[in-house]
Amino acid sequence: MAGRRSDTRERIQQIALDLFVEQGYEKTSLREIAEQLDVTKAALYYHFRTKEDIVASVLDDLAASLDEVLDWGKAQQDLVQAREELLRRLAKLIEGKFGPVMRFMQENQPALKHTFHERNPLVGRMQDVFGLLVADEQDPAAQLRARLSLVALVIGNNPQFQGEADGGASPEVALEVALDLVSPRGEQAGAAT
Repeated sequence: MAGRRSDTRERIQQIALDLFVEQGYEKTSLREIAEQLDVTKAALYYHFRTKEDIVASVLDDLAASLDEVLDWGKAQQDLVQAREELLRRLAKLIEGKFGPVMRFMQENQPALKHTFHERNPLVGRMQDVFGLLVADEQDPAAQLRARLSLVALVIGNNPQFQGEADGGASPEVALEVALDLVSPRGEQAGAAT
């Protein structure tokens, strides 16, 4: 029974995110979410009382997944050597769970700023990710390249930056660029310019 409830919860989250991106957070009602799910509003209330509850649950779930990546990274003895694996783990998370959330966040910035500014659990965690990416790195240029590696992953997983006509960024290309930015080869190339 718990599996079915979890599946229903995830389905609600996905439908809600899709509607929030398509119509906007403010213009989407719980009634519309229930209609898309083909359930009554009361059935939706069983899982989530408000739209804010849906978004908060999505952010909390993503934060928990990000915590797993952070815990792995913090457990590594040599973070310089672990950077590439950290980026691979982040890429997998961004390509999976984080992708729809990024689209939601981008399309609904005013609602997020107003409603979730104080409750967004991702802000501090992203600072921790940056901290792991630049750990033990003294060179400011190398620190910037490490931070830019995460930006490359985010851009490469954002459909708005994936130009179909010009063969634009893709998750695979984004990971390749991110890894180049933190590899000794990438650092040497940056030093040569």
